[in-house]
Amino acid sequence: MQPRSVAVLASLALVLGATALPDGGGAAQAAAAPPPSGSAQPPSTTFTNPITEPFADTYADPAILRGKDGWWYLYATSDPLVSGGPFGNMHVSRSRDLESWEYVGTIFDDENRPSWAASASYFWAPDIRYVDGRYVMYYTVTDTAANPDPWDYTIGVATAPTPTGPWTDSGGPVLDPRPAGGDTYLNTIDPALFTDDDGARYLYLGGFNGGLWVTRLDESGTRAVGELTRVTVADRYEGAFVVKRDGWYYLMGSSANCCAGPVTGYSVYAGRSRSPLGPFTDHEGVSLNESRVGGTQVVAQNGNRWIGVGHHAVLTDAAGQDWMLYHAIDKDDAWLEEPGGVNRRPTLIDRLDWIDGWPVVNAGAGPSEGPQPGPVATSGLGIVSGDPASGSGLRRVAGTLARGFDDTGDAGALARLVPGRRDAAVVRTAPAPQDVRIEADVRLPDAGASFTATLGGSGRAGVSVRLDAEARELVVGQGRRELRAALPDNVDLRDWHVLTVEARDGAVSARLSSSGLGDVDAEVRFEPRTSLPRQAPVRLAADDGEAQLDNLTVVPAHEPVTRRVAEPRAGAVTFAEEFDGELDPGWSWLHAPATGPAGVELTDGVLSWPLTGHDLVGPANDAPALLRDAPEGDFVLEATVTLPLGENTVRNYQQAGLLVHAGDDDFLRLAPVSIWQTRQVEFGKELTADGRTWFGGHVSGPVADTMHLRLFHTTDPDTGEHEYRAASSRDGRTWRFGATWTLPSNTTPKVGIYAGGGATPTTTATFDKVRLRDLTHP
Repeated sequence: MQPRSVAVLASLALVLGATALPDGGGAAQAAAAPPPSGSAQPPSTTFTNPITEPFADTYADPAILRGKDGWWYLYATSDPLVSGGPFGNMHVSRSRDLESWEYVGTIFDDENRPSWAASASYFWAPDIRYVDGRYVMYYTVTDTAANPDPWDYTIGVATAPTPTGPWTDSGGPVLDPRPAGGDTYLNTIDPALFTDDDGARYLYLGGFNGGLWVTRLDESGTRAVGELTRVTVADRYEGAFVVKRDGWYYLMGSSANCCAGPVTGYSVYAGRSRSPLGPFTDHEGVSLNESRVGGTQVVAQNGNRWIGVGHHAVLTDAAGQDWMLYHAIDKDDAWLEEPGGVNRRPTLIDRLDWIDGWPVVNAGAGPSEGPQPGPVATSGLGIVSGDPASGSGLRRVAGTLARGFDDTGDAGALARLVPGRRDAAVVRTAPAPQDVRIEADVRLPDAGASFTATLGGSGRAGVSVRLDAEARELVVGQGRRELRAALPDNVDLRDWHVLTVEARDGAVSARLSSSGLGDVDAEVRFEPRTSLPRQAPVRLAADDGEAQLDNLTVVPAHEPVTRRVAEPRAGAVTFAEEFDGELDPGWSWLHAPATGPAGVELTDGVLSWPLTGHDLVGPANDAPALLRDAPEGDFVLEATVTLPLGENTVRNYQQAGLLVHAGDDDFLRLAPVSIWQTRQVEFGKELTADGRTWFGGHVSGPVADTMHLRLFHTTDPDTGEHEYRAASSRDGRTWRFGATWTLPSNTTPKVGIYAGGGATPTTTATFDKVRLRDLTHP
């Protein structure tokens, strides 16, 4: 045990190549520092999507981590960065502020490429974490050398001492490829690690062919152990990412086709559970693991340039605000020129809000376009990013602490050593507000050491957060009253861990995690009996040994967004077809329906419409539709349709619903649909572009036998494009809003209803009303 006079060592946001402590910690010599002072707010910054535009046309399946050197690192799948470029073996870039990014290089080269992967294999969807003192990357291998079958997907893992390598593969797959029959394989793709507060490590993986699954990992984190547990139904989700918040495990996954060019409807949904193994349900209690699949929308395209928004990662900035990184497609520039068939999918970042217990991007507004307020990445209370190359930093020098630092490396009033006290190593910030957030990478080299952050000053109102290596606890307390959380056996405090402390709404929360990405080694929420003062310094102290800090930020806690953006509403009825007599003369048939006993019939106030195997998608263009002229201006198209699709059986692709028709190869349709064994609501689009016809769609749900459907039409004031936003309901009262598709300004679409898809088993759709309404803007 070292004497109590050992100081806190701190070096913040080190630059690559600078003198550093092992694993990225660093400290520079300094001279005596005056009391702390500084601005109460971090610098104001903005960003504009896509953030990867300076160096890449496409940067898909992003994963992110803050390195112990202070840089943020962004990883991507192995597509060419630019038109005509080679396929890389996954990519990495970096940023100091989460806004300005520079390319670093690839993960693998010919020398360290995994030998067990086939020469034709691609490497997809990296997931990056910091575990047991090293950087760990999980990734998809699309083809192994173990058998001659192509596309025998599985997961690989590699480790490195720095975020940029050199990477050493583990020598084999985390789990073997999973045969699906014949020469096909389940989608063992898109890995995502989650570490829980009992020390268990879980790897989530999977895709549409087979669903999302979770497996436990061994202590090394390189091999799966035990049985896999399926957490979502097949044919719906891929790209899993899990975070723990307020006792809930949130599973977020992407749905629909990722890569259909200008008709890509990819989006992200969430479910939550009290267990990392599920069952995961959405905000209405509908499971993500059943045929009539559930999911709460996190982000979907909103009518601006961005479509196909998905495959995401989540980070938390210095102020505690969450952000989502994801790829997207510019609907007017969807492809790399070379090689053909590769989508342009740059990386976007947007604010991730938590409203009524659920994550949602930009409070429901969707992907951003144009300048936006940026994440907080530096300190705002006298502790800012330092540059060891300029001689800045904090360290113990013969029992005294000298010279502070700031962004420029000049001497600054940052911190001081308070000598002659029991806790002889103390760093202090400028006065902090009541709601404040502290984040630092912390490690305790000495077995008996502890590190303490005290909020609210040293008086009776102060609340202390202590990371105690000897007791192996995270402790939060005020006076004699304390709450404790034990650390898992596999947490070694000699390795770096992310410690966050946040005071908000009268409570103080502390969390220790390995990577700071929603995982948790220990957490405590404490409600003090004496309120924190409105302004008081934050004190950081080491006791009974050395505490090393890196990437330290102290800022006012973010102000959370607690209300969703208002949704449009359906107003007064302007036209109603109740099917209680002859059809209104404004209707006309597209592709006349079949006649006779199997034909469309109008009886007893409903329109009965047998499904006959015809479809609008593709070259046939023979599915019948009932259409009429659309109103001028804004409106809502609405219908109620009953279509018994059953569950858990394959009935491709039976459907009936709303249609917006600008041509046989230029239309939108919204309907409940059977997609293999699932039942989903699909909002699809077909168009002709690049010399061929494309169809893709956004999927949502859940569905019932009787569904209420709406399309909200507006016109973009700048481009004149027709915008249609989908909504669906199982009861006609509670509506789920989905994606927005557009049609060109020079089209005059008709609107109406349609039915189509497979004829087996025999199925009849019945419409009991179609209405047009005024649209009421929020």
